[in-house]
Amino acid sequence: MVKSPEAEHPINAYGYAARDTSGTLSPLTFSRRATGDKDVRFKVLYCGICHSDLHFVKNEWGMTVYPVVPGHEIVGTVTEVGSKVEKFKVGDKVGVGCLVGSCSSCESCANDLENYCRKQILTYGSPCFDGTRTYGGYSDHMVADEHFVLRWPENLPLDTGAPLLCAGITTYSPLRYFGLDKPGVKVGVVGLGGLGHVAVKMAKAFGAEVTVFSTTPNKKQEALEGLKADHFIVSQDPEQMQSAASTLDGIIDTVSATHPIAPLLSVLKPHGKLVLVGIPEKPLELAAFSLIMGRKIVTGSAIGGLKETQEMLDFAAKHGVTADIEVIPIDYVNTAMDRILKSDVRYRFVIDVANSLKAP
Repeated sequence: MVKSPEAEHPINAYGYAARDTSGTLSPLTFSRRATGDKDVRFKVLYCGICHSDLHFVKNEWGMTVYPVVPGHEIVGTVTEVGSKVEKFKVGDKVGVGCLVGSCSSCESCANDLENYCRKQILTYGSPCFDGTRTYGGYSDHMVADEHFVLRWPENLPLDTGAPLLCAGITTYSPLRYFGLDKPGVKVGVVGLGGLGHVAVKMAKAFGAEVTVFSTTPNKKQEALEGLKADHFIVSQDPEQMQSAASTLDGIIDTVSATHPIAPLLSVLKPHGKLVLVGIPEKPLELAAFSLIMGRKIVTGSAIGGLKETQEMLDFAAKHGVTADIEVIPIDYVNTAMDRILKSDVRYRFVIDVANSLKAP
């Protein structure tokens, strides 16, 4: 017999959950496991809202099991540690991103790439090894194995830093892996939303020359003056695209809506790389000729392993990279989701969980 969320584990928890494909979130009492030997328990202070949360609560990817408590950009304060925990103590500031488990024995795990482990456990909506499901950061507290808990740098703000646990590593990792992290490298960023604005900041911190691509000129001032991008191109303007032909070493494409990629391939130099980090609902159309003529690469990247995510947080703290956010109380979350659908946020919502979520 399947146990109810509040009866699965011995420790009471409280959060906001979606119960059906409407995606509407409302209060839920559930439970979390007792603190194991290697576990870290922490009070949630802030949790960012990722576009993935919106997809997930509406079951747009066909994998949601309800009720689901979203949230994988979680920052908090440690309240309890297991007897074998070595890296953390009560009172430490910590973060948890998109992963809370993996097999720890496969080749990916051995190479610090838990994000590509076939048995990875996502922070919410994912089956655990004990048969229960994970619940995310729209909640009063979390518990996770210390391997999946990140040390929070002292000089990195908690609220503006929280979105880096998804948006930060999602853009940092491909910049590093594909060699787009060197001064003078010419990098394009497609889309200027939650992911895109962080991609611009990360690339600039590496010393890259950054070109932002957007479908309209509306964000030109924000891109050039606010985010300090070097160039701005309206991707639907053939003349502007032609002027940028064969100029870029790589592109980080953050757009989740269906869009043509052939024009983007045209602005890559020979051997250039188009890296997809957004997830459009429909398959992309791709002509082989556009790859062959220039030995160009279309590839993808998904978050990063725990070692690299810690490296990213330390890099962000050193270089002052944070997200541009709007802080909200948790009872505003449904309105926030509606606004995300309309791209009406600059550029990331962050829930002030500690000051707005009150258990009954």
